[in-house]
Amino acid sequence: MDQKQSPIILGCDHAAVTLKDLLKTYLVDTAGIEVKDVGTFSTDAVDYPDFAIQVAQAVSKGRYNRGILICGTGIGMSMAANRFPHVRAALCNDIFAAKMSRRHNDANILVLGGRVIGDVLAVEILKTWLETPFEGGRHQSRLEKFDCVC
Repeated sequence: MDQKQSPIILGCDHAAVTLKDLLKTYLVDTAGIEVKDVGTFSTDAVDYPDFAIQVAQAVSKGRYNRGILICGTGIGMSMAANRFPHVRAALCNDIFAAKMSRRHNDANILVLGGRVIGDVLAVEILKTWLETPFEGGRHQSRLEKFDCVC
């Protein structure tokens, strides 16, 4: 990463602890990004909404600009996170989706399916998501419509 990136809040359920730890290591050691890890920290069964709520609430209230959520498929996490005002959580299972989620939708939470994608692809998706800027322009007016819904 060329520039100092703002801190990221990170959470997962029991299905994605290993992937969460891998991405956290990448963020801290390679990208130099500070990470707030809200768990979970073991493979003991937990309820994914508990972690989606922590991350989405922090982003919604502006305590963090960006977050990452990971569960088995990513579907539940994205559904829970997108219930919060100003949250634009994007489930990305490929590099194109990661790029477009930032470029056109200014996604502020990246959601991954730990049982859907492998470790190498997950890191590539994360790198793409971090490096892709929001284009603004015609996309900005579309995003402003989101805020009218909540």
